[in-house]
Amino acid sequence: MKKLYKSAILITILTFFLNAGAKAQALEDMVNYVRNGDVPSMSKYFDKIVTITLNSNQSAYSSTQAEMILKDFFAKNVVKEFVVMQNGTAPNKDSRYAIGNLNTSNGTYQLYILLKLSKDGTSFLLHEIRFERPR
Repeated sequence: MKKLYKSAILITILTFFLNAGAKAQALEDMVNYVRNGDVPSMSKYFDKIVTITLNSNQSAYSSTQAEMILKDFFAKNVVKEFVVMQNGTAPNKDSRYAIGNLNTSNGTYQLYILLKLSKDGTSFLLHEIRFERPR
């Protein structure tokens, strides 16, 4: 019985750390997918509704629509480099963000990525992405 109890505690602790690591990985994955213009891989982190801003034109899209919009953007704006200037986590730890400069074949954009914790608390999902030309 003692051995079973220790095993259960060990499994619980390992699950906690693996889940925390997977959640922490979401923002890093998104940054790498942006660097590669890899929208299909990016889409696995899409929330049901994703807000996309392209040069001050903001709209909310279903995950399927968001994938099409981003595929079109990256087809027209081939990524040369994405440099993250700032990233962080909200004080209540329910969201993570990255802000950086996205250099593309058609110029530079300031890119803002916002991931929010899913309702079940198991993962971070893309809630908002903004592409804005610097002024």
